Amino acid sequence: MRSSYMRKNAIRGPFFLLALVPLIFFGDFYEHFYVYLTGTIIADVIKNEWHIVLISIAVSLVFFLLLSFRRKVKWVEYGIVSAFIISLFVEMYGMPLTIIFASKYFLRPGLKAPENILEFNLLGVGFGADIVMAYGLVLITIGMMLIFSGWITLYGQAKKNHLAFGGIYSLSRHPQYLGFILFITGWFLGWPTFLTLFFAPVLIYKYITLCKQEELEVEREFPGYKEYKKEVPFLL
Repeated sequence: MRSSYMRKNAIRGPFFLLALVPLIFFGDFYEHFYVYLTGTIIADVIKNEWHIVLISIAVSLVFFLLLSFRRKVKWVEYGIVSAFIISLFVEMYGMPLTIIFASKYFLRPGLKAPENILEFNLLGVGFGADIVMAYGLVLITIGMMLIFSGWITLYGQAKKNHLAFGGIYSLSRHPQYLGFILFITGWFLGWPTFLTLFFAPVLIYKYITLCKQEELEVEREFPGYKEYKKEVPFLL
């Protein structure tokens, strides 16, 4: 019982601290969302950098191919995720259509975009991130680490024809799904437009539902999975 409690806190503790950040910097988060959803950011967004668009899409899609879970990838599901990723990066670095639309109807003169706390140059393009974008990047990085860590564990167990219970799977029953949710949440926070406002909740709900469906499939094949469920958290 004590080991189960420690495992749960090992993953819940850091995420609890992360969840406090939006509360501590509530004003910054409000300002960030306001200027994006009203299109105020239109003068500062990156446009027509199609090489960045293509690189971002390629890297993200490769990572989500690793999101193979304990069952075979369903290509329809992967196609939905791919559509979100493609549209997201086309908006971010190519043509910001939803921000252009928002600025036409909701823009308020005199508003300024939040100040950047992080600036860098990559492939000839200058990038900047305010505190909310930086927070989103932290979530995205953690999410990609969980996805990759889950893939390594699954790959090792697949060679032994075993179900994965060790490694990152001793802390979360669905670390790759958790990584996916963090990835989507991070991009939503960093780029809160009408596009992500619609897609992010839909995708997160869909993959939580898939978690539950997958568990029913695994329980039928591995009766011992019920005991594993009692010891390890669903996501956190």
